Amino acid sequence: MKTVQEAKKFLKDNDVKYVLAQFVDLHGVAKVKTVPVAHVETILSPGAGFAGGAIIGSGIEPNGSDYFARGDLSTLSLLPWQKGYARIICDGHVDDKPYDYDTRVVLKNQMARLKEKGWYLYTGLEPEFSLLKITESGEIVPAEKTDTLTKPCYDYKGITRSCEYLERMTEALIEAGLDIYQIDHEDANGQFEINYTFDNCLKSADDYIMFKMAASQIAHEMGMICSFMPKPFTNKPGNGMHMHMSIMDEGGKKSLFHDDSDKTGHGLSPLAYHFLAGILEHAPAICAIAAPTVNSYKRLAVSHSVTGSTWAPSYVSYGNNNRSTMVRIPYGRLELRLPDGACNPYLTTAAIIAAGLDGVERKLNPGAGNAGNLFAHTHAELEKMGIGILPQTLIEATDALEKDTILCKALGEGVSKEFINLKRAEWAEYQRHVSDWEIKRYVEFF
Repeated sequence: MKTVQEAKKFLKDNDVKYVLAQFVDLHGVAKVKTVPVAHVETILSPGAGFAGGAIIGSGIEPNGSDYFARGDLSTLSLLPWQKGYARIICDGHVDDKPYDYDTRVVLKNQMARLKEKGWYLYTGLEPEFSLLKITESGEIVPAEKTDTLTKPCYDYKGITRSCEYLERMTEALIEAGLDIYQIDHEDANGQFEINYTFDNCLKSADDYIMFKMAASQIAHEMGMICSFMPKPFTNKPGNGMHMHMSIMDEGGKKSLFHDDSDKTGHGLSPLAYHFLAGILEHAPAICAIAAPTVNSYKRLAVSHSVTGSTWAPSYVSYGNNNRSTMVRIPYGRLELRLPDGACNPYLTTAAIIAAGLDGVERKLNPGAGNAGNLFAHTHAELEKMGIGILPQTLIEATDALEKDTILCKALGEGVSKEFINLKRAEWAEYQRHVSDWEIKRYVEFF
């Protein structure tokens, strides 16, 4: 943790002129105020002030309290793609107290429940994104026009011809403090993934927001769009944000999920199985948070893409290195494949902790894992196997969240209600929208 004086020296040594006081709204979208470096201490106390009613999902009316984004000095970092700028990640405060509607505060509250047991959740996030451009006719297409293979995953030409962007992005993130270790072309045209090292779940969520800030701005400067939209193309795989997770001891030296004596070959401890069972038990409700848009359910739909592969889960199940299940077990840890690029990483992680702890506290059993390709089975066969289907629309998932009193109470009934109301409004707006598909299908047909 830097002291104030150390922070000032850091800013001076790096020729920083402005510091962004940054937090996220309920959607998980980065929000900021720009603070000249001479006034950086005001971000720490009382915090950068905002009109609370102007922040989506804040639960504050126009006549309500101001919202103060109070900086966490340990998060001070440069923005290498924006010379002369740094950022401090902030927690929301209202009436001089951490605000329970702020999703970073929500995550901290759930982390405190783990800490009471001497446990710490570590996560590794895998953000997928699409590099796009807008044609003169207004069509959205992959930015690299030669990226046209039917199955482009890991393709040399596909990644090499976008290397200028990927290199700029990678080098900026490394300078900002992320440990990038792998870059690849994913299974859709114009789709990529950049991996960085796992860390405690709060830092992982902080890093994900940094990742998205860098990705979008660098793409903009290069005349492109970097999109984390879950399903930008009908017939191509969507953008996920797979989450690897382990509960560790204090200091993060030993995984409490890893157990070589596990006779199933999964390498999981009893604690891991109970935590996993909680995630499976609350999967429909988690779905609303981890896949939070109308478009998310185009990614989760029970179907196959033109590439011949479906990398998004549809079924509430787990299996040993099985990518057709919602939770893959890559030996000794869990990989939740449900979240997509639109999710709020703080709220999603908090929901996973709450669900997992419910499984631990009730000693839930996840049942046997599934080793086969679930996409090869019919719905009737899956039903006989006792495997449920994830919600297939946003409203179905939102209904599941509203009914999940355990999860809503754990996250906070206020923020849960705000989220549910926001999603119901989004669904209602979508239902009223007349799409191009409807126009083309019905205008002349009838």
